[in-house]
Amino acid sequence: MDREKQKIRIGVIGVGYLGKFHAEKYARMPDVDLVGVVDVDQSRANDIAERLKTRVYAKYEDLFGQVDAVSVVTPTPMHYRISCDFLKQGVDTFIEKPMTTTLKEADELILLAKSKGLIIQVGHLERFNPAVMALADVIDGPRFIESHRLSLFKDRALDVSVVLDLMIHDIDILLNFIGCKIKKIHASGVAVITDRVDIANARLEFENGCVANVTTSRVSMKNKRKIRIFQKNAYISVDFAKREIATVMRGDTDGQHLIPGMQINNHRFEQEDPLDAELKSFIRSVFQRQESKVPGEAGRNALAVALNIVDQIEANTQRLMG
Repeated sequence: MDREKQKIRIGVIGVGYLGKFHAEKYARMPDVDLVGVVDVDQSRANDIAERLKTRVYAKYEDLFGQVDAVSVVTPTPMHYRISCDFLKQGVDTFIEKPMTTTLKEADELILLAKSKGLIIQVGHLERFNPAVMALADVIDGPRFIESHRLSLFKDRALDVSVVLDLMIHDIDILLNFIGCKIKKIHASGVAVITDRVDIANARLEFENGCVANVTTSRVSMKNKRKIRIFQKNAYISVDFAKREIATVMRGDTDGQHLIPGMQINNHRFEQEDPLDAELKSFIRSVFQRQESKVPGEAGRNALAVALNIVDQIEANTQRLMG
């Protein structure tokens, strides 16, 4: 297929809470042909397919030979088998986070994609958040980072801990910003409403000396998403809910200031659609045959840290109960 001249044929596997948005975004892209959707809930798949004027396939294998790329938006335990089958068919694959349930599975998918010259993109949505993208221009050797992601309780993704559901986003951002390996992890967490961990905290110590304190909860009384970054001669604060970035930087200043010798600048970023930007980035990678912005290795690295945190919390819980 000459992808410079024809549309990318794509399918969406899993059209639940998040997958339906994948299908909607693809259906609006002029350079994409949404070939069809697959879901275990046939009624839901039919409703979405009818609304988006596409087809329903009974099983994902029916899309083999019909698509150039696919979004895998199923429960995490199904990611490996479905993605592996599509990669073996020569299909570029977008895999929602967390990439897989184990590092072994992630490594196998990465090797398979490389052996066939295929593209994997992992769904770390926050990479495409306008605030996170703006931070890339001001972060320079951070020494301490504090992140809070607190969410009202939602009846979704309750089959995994909050670490794999929400904290993994912040882990990916930190790994991308800091750019070096983690030396030590200290983690704690508890189950509050579900059988899985609902609130967790992790202290990440990086090899370059940077320390990050990350707190995530899905049983909060309100939504809160903030990150504060401290580096030499600068402090950056981001409020995602208010869409505001405050930068406090050393400069030539006169008169009275909140922090002596520091200039304070406030910037408000526009409300944008990170999922649309994320999926368009994937389509560009497929067209141009270039590595995705969040390749398999990035998804694997974030998963490794998240699993370490989960293991620590489980070990601590067993020790306390034993």
